[in-house]
Amino acid sequence: MPVKWENKRVATQRSIAALDIGSSKICCFIGEVSGGGQLRVTGMSHQASAGVKNGVIVDMESAYQSILAAVHSAEQMAGTTINAVTVSLAGGQPVSQIIRRELTIGGGAIREADVRRMLNDGRQAADLRDRTLLHAIPLGFDVDDATGIDHPTGMHAQKLVMRMHLVTGNAASVQNISYCVNRCHLAVQNVVAAPYAAGLASLVEDERDLGSIVVDMGGGTTSIAVFYEGDLIYTDSIPVGGQHVTSDIARGLSTSLAEAEKLKTRHGSALPASSDDREMLEVPQVGEEEDAPNIIPKSYLVSIIAPRIEETLEMVGDRLDASGIAGVAGQRVVLTGGACQLTGVRELATQMLDKQIRIGRPLGVTGLAEATGGAAFAAAAGLLHYAVDDRGEARTMEAAAAAKTGGGLLSRVGGWFRETF
Repeated sequence: MPVKWENKRVATQRSIAALDIGSSKICCFIGEVSGGGQLRVTGMSHQASAGVKNGVIVDMESAYQSILAAVHSAEQMAGTTINAVTVSLAGGQPVSQIIRRELTIGGGAIREADVRRMLNDGRQAADLRDRTLLHAIPLGFDVDDATGIDHPTGMHAQKLVMRMHLVTGNAASVQNISYCVNRCHLAVQNVVAAPYAAGLASLVEDERDLGSIVVDMGGGTTSIAVFYEGDLIYTDSIPVGGQHVTSDIARGLSTSLAEAEKLKTRHGSALPASSDDREMLEVPQVGEEEDAPNIIPKSYLVSIIAPRIEETLEMVGDRLDASGIAGVAGQRVVLTGGACQLTGVRELATQMLDKQIRIGRPLGVTGLAEATGGAAFAAAAGLLHYAVDDRGEARTMEAAAAAKTGGGLLSRVGGWFRETF
C-alpha cells in the first residue's frame, strides 16, 4: 500500500507487545521485528478472561490479575520483559465519523506545514464529550480537481481538501483498560479498535483496497470494520457474542455454563443437519446427580444456537445498511474471532449477509503455534502489525507513557506485593 505522507510511523524497536483484552480470553503476544521488517512472535499466552463483560472491564481487580498472568506467561516464553503494549478495545461503543477539511492555498505550493495543519484540524473535529479519540485516519487529499492524492506536498493548487476518518471510544472504557495495564507497570502505547486490528492481520492487500468487511465475533461483542482503498472507513460494535450463545444453552437446557460451553464447542452448530434428530446428547442438569443426565437430540441444541447467531448476523447487516457505506464495502466478508469457528457460522453468514464469506486467520506473522494461528487470535496478531506500522495514521495517542523504563517482571511483582500486603 502506498505511504500516505512523510510522517508515517514505523516501529524501530526490536521487541513489541500486544494485549488483546476480550470477554472470554486475554491474550498477550510478544514479537520481534527483523531488519527486513519480518514480524515473528517469540512469546504468547492466553488466559481465561475475568472481570470483562461485553468487551468492557466490570471488575478492575479480576481484570488486572488476568492481564498480569497473561503478560507474565508470554514474557517467560519469550525470555524477555516488556515495558509497553498496544491494546485492543472490543467494546467501548466505537463511533465512526468522516470529516472534510479545506484549506485555501492561493496558487502556491502546498507545504508540509499546510498538510500538518489540516491533520491537526481534523483531529480537533472529534466530539470528545465523554469519549477518547482512538484513530484519526486520513482517507486522501484533493488538489483542486485532482482527487485521491496521497502526497500533496509540493503541488501547486488553489485549494486543498482532506477527508479523515475519526474513531472515538467511550472514555471510561479506555481509562479502565489503561488503569489495569498501568497497574501491571506497563505503558499503553496505543489503543486500537479490535476489528481494525483483526482486519490488519487477516485481510490481504487486495481485500483492503477493493473493499471488504471484517466481522470480529468475540465472546462478548461482535464488532465490524469496513476497509476501502486500503483504509479503515467504518467501525462499530454490537454487545452480543459467543458467550450469549453459551448462556442461551445453559438456560434452555438447565445446565451449568461450563457444560453449556462444552456442548457448544463439541456438538454445536448454527445450521441444522438431517442427522441431528438421531444424534443424542447427554446434558448434566444443574443440582442433579451426575449419573442422571438429561438426554436430548442434537437438533434441540441447534434450535437454541441458530436463532442467536441469526440475530447477531441480522444486527450486523442492519448496522452496515444504516452506516451508508454498503455501496463501497464490497461483496467480501472476513469472519474473525473465536465465535466464528462454530460449525455452520460461515454458511449461515453467507445466507444472512448475501456476500462472499471466508474465515480469517493471522497473516504476515511467523512463530505462531497451530493453536494460536486461527481466527480467534487475529486481533492479537493485528495489534502487532499496528505496533510495527500504523499505516500513516495521524497520531492521536502519544507514546509518552511508553518511555516509562520500569515495567519488568520484578517491578510488577513488587508492585503487586506492596498493594496486597
